[in-house]
Amino acid sequence: MTALPDCFCPTDGTRVPSGSLAWCCPVCRGPLDLDFSPTPAPLSSLTGRVNSLWRYAECLPLASPTVSLGEGRTPLVSLREDVSAKLDFLMPTLSFKDRGAVLLAELALRLGPRQVLADSSGNAGTAVAAYCARAGLPCTVYVPEGTSPKKLEQIEAHGARLRVVEGDREATARAAREAADEEAVFYASHVFNPYFLHGTKTYVHELWEDLGGRLPDVVVVPVGNGTLLLGAALAVAELHGAGLIDRRPALYAVQSAAVAPLAHAWSEGAEDLVGVTATAPTFAEGIAIPKPPRARQILRAVRASGGAFLTVTEDQIRHAQSDLASRGLYVESTGVACWAAVRDGALGGREAVVPLCGAGVKTGMARE
Repeated sequence: MTALPDCFCPTDGTRVPSGSLAWCCPVCRGPLDLDFSPTPAPLSSLTGRVNSLWRYAECLPLASPTVSLGEGRTPLVSLREDVSAKLDFLMPTLSFKDRGAVLLAELALRLGPRQVLADSSGNAGTAVAAYCARAGLPCTVYVPEGTSPKKLEQIEAHGARLRVVEGDREATARAAREAADEEAVFYASHVFNPYFLHGTKTYVHELWEDLGGRLPDVVVVPVGNGTLLLGAALAVAELHGAGLIDRRPALYAVQSAAVAPLAHAWSEGAEDLVGVTATAPTFAEGIAIPKPPRARQILRAVRASGGAFLTVTEDQIRHAQSDLASRGLYVESTGVACWAAVRDGALGGREAVVPLCGAGVKTGMARE
């Protein structure tokens, strides 16, 4: 079996050896990155490979998957002449989080913990629960009160133990991280564990293949904890570094105006979060994160790409969800945020791709 790469702290450089169950930097308690710089295969060599995200084997830190459910290779469809949508709600658990969750489950199998633990507003927990079920690993998922009943039902259906935490998403994360410090626990964190980012980056590798070896002018992504955006930045760097694209797309990050700490920091020209984030109820529950731990990395990635932050109102979310449904695409309210942000021409006609990240059956339609 190929040796696992080490992790390191992007803030202070502290290294964490491969095979460790440590879920954060032991010095600053921040999230970890992976010491892994792969070279992607050229387009011509992908012909005939497995029709899942594992076709990009050279770029994945784990080989020989045993728990795959066929995740990845989702369709790309046109919404209008300048905007296409990648249908990541057609994943096995009906959200893009499968891209990262499968790598976390594969890693947990190799490390052999007594318990896998995750925290989530719904979709990441569902994905981790499903892949742990596939792997035969015991799993507990912490969720905030008010999480969509359909998401809770899906988590429990996969056999995971559910822990509903009184309070918001931040309270849920604190409770999970306290439990994650117990002995022999694998914290399947989609925020702190860098393997998750190396799963989400396959979204852009697929997009590059879908478009015949190029990327659009703009890649638009919803941002709460930023796992899809940071994965996209990894993939762009890999493809550009290998000479497989000659220009890098701008990364545009979308937040709900109700909970927009990163968009606020961006407007202030800051390199990190600024002040205390005001919050209000939002249909986009999946990106309602007041204090994303990778805030500095997210802001840096958007700035380096020449991108920007956009925010959407609750009315824009409702109208975008209805619009997509009228086109045959039933998408959850968080998953329509990117289309809500660009459907009125905010990108000035540049070619863009938006992800539709979760299925509408998870939340139903947003109502006034």
